Amino acid sequence: MLDATALAMLGGALALIGGIIGSSIGILIAASAGVATITEEPGQFRNVLVLASLPMTQTFYGFIVLLMILTRALPKLGAAPGGGDGAPILFCALIAAAAELISAAYQGKVCACGISLLPKSKGRIMMPSMMLAVYLELFGVLGMVFSILALSLLGFL
Repeated sequence: MLDATALAMLGGALALIGGIIGSSIGILIAASAGVATITEEPGQFRNVLVLASLPMTQTFYGFIVLLMILTRALPKLGAAPGGGDGAPILFCALIAAAAELISAAYQGKVCACGISLLPKSKGRIMMPSMMLAVYLELFGVLGMVFSILALSLLGFL
């Protein structure tokens, strides 16, 4: 059985792991399309680089949740009578972990579609692709915000 501190730290780690795995999957999907596009039209490298890097941000959102847990929630947990309960922190962090993983992976798919159409559109699809990818970015941001809000409402921040 894990103690309260271990549960809280596990939650923070899972938030970061969700971001890292999601970002890796998203970049893999987008960059795979990018290789084919650059082969067809090398002048699109800059656009491919930008679109393929968009899913990376979810790793930072997971890291922010981890930092909030380590720097703000753990000290309050340790100060609670009896050491407190780490399960609520774990569950709040799972919100971020799931949101970051799923949003980054699917953002990679949207970016891959835009990347694959760069040669055909002569680069004109770049901005619309970025705008559509931002919709999925929003879910990563919301996952982070909801996780931090839940931690705050529970009195851990």
